[in-house]
Amino acid sequence: MAQQEASEQLKLLPDAAGGLTLSELESHLLGAAHLLRGLVDQADFKSYIFPLLFYKRLCDVYSEEFDDALAHSDGDRDFAAKADQHRFVIPVGHRWDDVVAAPDEKLGRALIDALRAIEKANPDTLDRIFGDTPWTNRDRIPPHVLRALLNHFSARFLGDAQADADLLGQAYEYLIKKFADLSNKKAGEFYTPRAVVELLVNILAPEPGETVYDPACGTGGMLIEVAHHFARMGVAPQMLWSKVFGQEKNLTTSGIARMNLILHGIDDFRVERGDTLREPRFFAPDGGLRTFDCVIANPPFSLEAWGEMGWARDPYGRGETGVPPRSTADWAWVQHMLASMQPGTGRAVVVLPQGILFREGTEARIRRKIIESDAIEAVIGLGERLFYGAPLAACVLVLRAQKPKSRQKKILFIDASDQLRKGRNQNVLEAEHTSRILGWYRAFANIRERSRLVELPEIERNDGNLNIPLYVGKDRAAELPPLVEAVAALESALTDVATAENELRGQLKEWRLLG
Repeated sequence: MAQQEASEQLKLLPDAAGGLTLSELESHLLGAAHLLRGLVDQADFKSYIFPLLFYKRLCDVYSEEFDDALAHSDGDRDFAAKADQHRFVIPVGHRWDDVVAAPDEKLGRALIDALRAIEKANPDTLDRIFGDTPWTNRDRIPPHVLRALLNHFSARFLGDAQADADLLGQAYEYLIKKFADLSNKKAGEFYTPRAVVELLVNILAPEPGETVYDPACGTGGMLIEVAHHFARMGVAPQMLWSKVFGQEKNLTTSGIARMNLILHGIDDFRVERGDTLREPRFFAPDGGLRTFDCVIANPPFSLEAWGEMGWARDPYGRGETGVPPRSTADWAWVQHMLASMQPGTGRAVVVLPQGILFREGTEARIRRKIIESDAIEAVIGLGERLFYGAPLAACVLVLRAQKPKSRQKKILFIDASDQLRKGRNQNVLEAEHTSRILGWYRAFANIRERSRLVELPEIERNDGNLNIPLYVGKDRAAELPPLVEAVAALESALTDVATAENELRGQLKEWRLLG
């Protein structure tokens, strides 16, 4: 009887015709954020908007699944309410309409109870996914504002009939970037500019079936881009292209990452909450760190007080090449990623401040040991002010557990510092810039004033200093054979074409001219 009463609360689904466009959905989501202006710090908008968006999406998809099961069971409502007819269980009494029906004075408590009930009902997938937003704190969010937020989300049906996973995923990413723009300096903790993410994934080049791991995953942008990478390759999601893994310290941000993956239709993932350097969460059967085919990260730059006290005795051997200083964890992240690469075939890309290339002291000793191990394949210098809250220039390190024979005992240096479009507060990498950088990396050759292959003995003579101007620049220009230059240009041009084609496909999908 309870199931029948609950099912009767479900609204009829809207007509699928005239579904939401991407711009309509983006405007709708941004409208919810406008309701919080002046009450909540802009950096905290995501803590309120994303849980409500995800909750509404779960309930609307549940409604669709219920009606679909009803149609295929000759109207058997008990059958349609069974858990195995739904991807996620929404307990009776805790659906969207139940919360909206609560009186204002009990609205925050009704919402918290519903979110916790859903987490408890789906322990393997949704445990603690909604974070710890203080919905009952009337000083932070008065009942009339919470009511306005719920009413705003009630105005749009967010099931597949109106907003499928691809559309909702795009809108979700738009909102993540929008919140990053609004919060600016604090955004570096959870957001990496999309063009940088795409560049890193293309350099990493994961193959179908390989595992991908981000030890500082933020809101999951790197892992989402892996899905986009396979989509560009024409690999269907149902082919189980890869399993992705991530770890994130912040509770709210780790929940947003999991919501992000689910809203993009990605099922095969694990995102764990925890401090990666102090308490890594992924282990091998023997108790050591689990290793992955591909490791990718944009960890927090120059993190202080990161847990250096126990690093020399790290049970996973990450401190064997030395203990980075308390003032910056940059090389600790590199050490962790090296320890997390699959022996033989493992590879990694990481974005860090360029200071890691030349700073002295303990970092220099660690750097020399890692250079001697021949784990660094390439060093790519990026332009300044590309990252939120980080005005200085960054670099990309490309790492390999075992280089191809032709690349052993060499490091490719690329100067891409001029590849950007200048902005008022922040510079931007655009498609033309990332395609050029990718072309130079793939060419893996000497390109005058742009890139240079350097033998390890030369680097050793510089005492392990990896500062890019030591190896690439106008005064270090090496003449380039015409054929090699042509190959590099072709690589860049082909990437430009692929990027343009993907953008066109995305636009055609938005206009509903392409299925």
